[in-house]
Formats: sequence, C-alpha cells, structure tokens
Amino acid sequence: MSLLNDALRAAEQRQNRPEVAVAYAGHSQPAGHRRYGLWVLVLLAAVLIGASVFWFMTRDSGEAMSTQVNTRPASETVSESNASGNAGSGNTPVDSQSADVRQVVAEPVASPVGNEPVSEPPPVPEPDAAAPPEPKAQEVTQKVTKLREPEPRPEPVIVEAAEQETAASKPVVAENKPAQEAEAPTPTVKQVRETPEAIDRRVSRDLSSLLRSGETREAEQRLQELAATQAAIASREVFARQMLVQGMPDRALAWLPVSVTDSDAGLRLLRARALHAKGGLSEALATLENNVPAVNQNAEYRVTLATLLQQAGRNTDAARHWSALIAQDDSRAAWWVGLAIALETGGEINSAVRAYSQAAQLPGLSPSLADYVRERLKALQAG
Repeated sequence: MSLLNDALRAAEQRQNRPEVAVAYAGHSQPAGHRRYGLWVLVLLAAVLIGASVFWFMTRDSGEAMSTQVNTRPASETVSESNASGNAGSGNTPVDSQSADVRQVVAEPVASPVGNEPVSEPPPVPEPDAAAPPEPKAQEVTQKVTKLREPEPRPEPVIVEAAEQETAASKPVVAENKPAQEAEAPTPTVKQVRETPEAIDRRVSRDLSSLLRSGETREAEQRLQELAATQAAIASREVFARQMLVQGMPDRALAWLPVSVTDSDAGLRLLRARALHAKGGLSEALATLENNVPAVNQNAEYRVTLATLLQQAGRNTDAARHWSALIAQDDSRAAWWVGLAIALETGGEINSAVRAYSQAAQLPGLSPSLADYVRERLKALQAG
C-alpha cells in the first residue's frame, strides 16, 4: 500500500504543477487537452493498483515456492539418514531447513511491472533451533519421506538369531529321531493261535518227510512230544501205517491204544490190521465191528471187514458188506469178485455165477485175479 500511496502523491504533484508551456506562451491550455491528461492519470493509477495487487499475489506464491524448495533438501536428508540404518536418529534436522528458508526469503523480488523499484518485505524473524517447522512444510516433508523411504526390512540381528535357532534345532531333531524310533514300541502283529488239529496236521507232514528219509527214531520222538499234549490222530495214523508197511505191527500197536482208536475209524482200521498181522483174527474183527462207518465215509474200512469175515467163515455177513459196497459203486471189479466168493462159499451158486460174470466184464482186475474168475466160471457152469 505504501507503493500505491507514493504513486498517487506523484500523480497529484504532476497535476498541480503549472504548465510551463502555457505560462511561457501566455496562452491557457484548451479544455480537451486537460481531459486527455486526466484520463492518462486515471489509467496510470489503475496500472499502479493492478501492479500492487499482482505484487502481493506473486509474493505469497513466492513464499510458498520457497517453502517447497526448502523442504526438498530436508526430505532428502531424512531419507538418507533413514537409509543409512541409523536407528537412534529419526528426527529431521531443523537448522538446515530454516537456513534454506532464510536464504530464499532474503533474495530480492523483482517487480513484474516496468522498472519501478519495489520495496523489500520486512525481514522474517529467524525461528528458534528447537521450534518445529511450519505445518505445511512438515506435512510435505513427511509425504516425500514416506515415498522415498524403502520398505522396512527385518533387522539383520533378528534374522540371524532365528536362523541360528533353526539351525541349532535341526541337529537336535535329527539326533533325537533315532532315539525316538528306538524307544517307540514295535507294533505287535496279532498271531492267530493254532488249534490242536492244525498243529497235528503240520506235525504229520513233518513225520511223513522224516519217515521217507528213514529218520524213524526222530519221527517217533516228534510223535511222542506231540502225543504228550493232545491225541495227535493224524500223526499217529501216519506213523502206524508206515510201521505196518515196514512189517513192524508191534511198533504200530504201541501208538494205537483202544482209548484212542475207539473215537476214530481210521485208527481202528490200522489197529485191526496190526492185530491180524500178528494172527489175532477175532480181535481184529472185534475191533472193526465196533462202530462200523458208512460206506461213503470209509470204503476201505468196509472192504477190510468183509474180507476178514470171509476168512472167519462168516460168508453171509461178508456178502452183506460186499453188497453195500457195490450199491455205492458197481464199477469196481474186485468188489464183484469178493461178492462172488462169499456167495459161492455160502452155497448160492447161481448168484455167484452172475457175480463172476459181472466181474469178468469190468476192467481193473489183476491178471492172476482175472484167471481165477475165468476158472471159477467154467467150473460153476460145467457143474
């Protein structure tokens, strides 16, 4: 406003000053010329007022620009200090910022209008060192710092400590793993307990292998061990049958007591054969006739019984057992021969001839038995 007042006073002085040309010439200046001068003064006053307003506007913008210019070095200082990893100093230095502001403000501002000098603004008082920066500058500084600061990274000390702990824990786990495996109990496999029958069958197979190899004593020892805990039906049968084949009925009878054979048809049959081998025909028949099994259960048992009955002269009983066998299977030529002999011995000649004729027609007879059948047919048909 001081500039505007000075300009107005200068205009008034020029207006009140006497015109030299008019006084000198002794003529008054025309009215039109005076109006023209008045318009020039008004125009000059308007120009001065506009220049003053423009100067105030440029002054405010200049101060804002100086503040922005001064904040950039401060932000760079803050970002550089943070990037250097100085954990103890996180505040922005204020001295450098205030010094830059003073330098920019102290520079003279040129007037945008003509060459007229513009009075310098009053000096800005220096802020204290401890006073915080202006709010706008501080906000700009914080924004620039956030944009330029790198993302926070974990401190190397903490990372190294975690890695060391992890590295230290891995060997411990590796060392303790075998100990844990050693201490862990092995899973128990549930074993199915063998029944006495299964054990007997397994031992009987072992006895058969030993007897084929000639290990009779070892086989008998195994049988003795098993018989001490159970009946050992299958193992006794294997051993006694082999003893009968080898012609040792007494050794077979030692493992075929009545207490054991009464409950099993196979053992009774072996006992009867052992008794018959020793000449005990009646004892053998008594053993076989005790609890006779069905033909389909044990055909060998019935054949032995019928044969021994024929030897004992009990032809009718023998013929009855032979007939039961043929009723079960009429393709056995030997069974027809047995029936024919029983019938012939019993006096039934016609039935015996039919039985011999049927046996001659079937295959499976041995040569000696086939010759015997042919001779008996000739004899019975001729007589």
